[in-house]
Amino acid sequence: MSQPITQKRILSFVGDIYEDLELWYPKLRMIEAGAEVVVAGPEAGVVYTGKNGYPCKSDAAIDDMNAADFDGLLVPGGFMPDKLRRDAKVLDLVREFDAAGKLIAAICHGGWIPISAGVYRDVRVTGSLGIKDDLVNAGAIWEDAAVVVDRHHVSSRKPDDLPDFCRGMLEVLMAS
Repeated sequence: MSQPITQKRILSFVGDIYEDLELWYPKLRMIEAGAEVVVAGPEAGVVYTGKNGYPCKSDAAIDDMNAADFDGLLVPGGFMPDKLRRDAKVLDLVREFDAAGKLIAAICHGGWIPISAGVYRDVRVTGSLGIKDDLVNAGAIWEDAAVVVDRHHVSSRKPDDLPDFCRGMLEVLMAS
């Protein structure tokens, strides 16, 4: 089987109370497709616990990450994004990915981070119904769909949407 995104590198954020499936499913799907996935949290080498109890050990610290070293960004949901969006380095990274036209893939409550980074104005997105008002108030164009792809932005609503979300991620990565 060919690997369509060999040589691509993806950064994923992690922190306590991340949504387990929204990190692990895309991470494993992107690895299966040939990408390297680096998981960065507030600290390197720390085990963060998912909302449903699944652990994830960070490969690196967010403070040590540079958008120039990656082809895309994965922002899982859960309660993690509400805390990480208060981190200036997280927001700077998102803005750098956006300015470079690189993949920014946010699912469920993950959309909180691009909202806080100010990169969703006039971007078609979806996300958890719980953050629909936040997305609209940030200037995004809301759609209720399993996946929305708008240029380099890919968004989905919930874990049930993960197959479509990953197809959207691959579509953007293969085009870049």
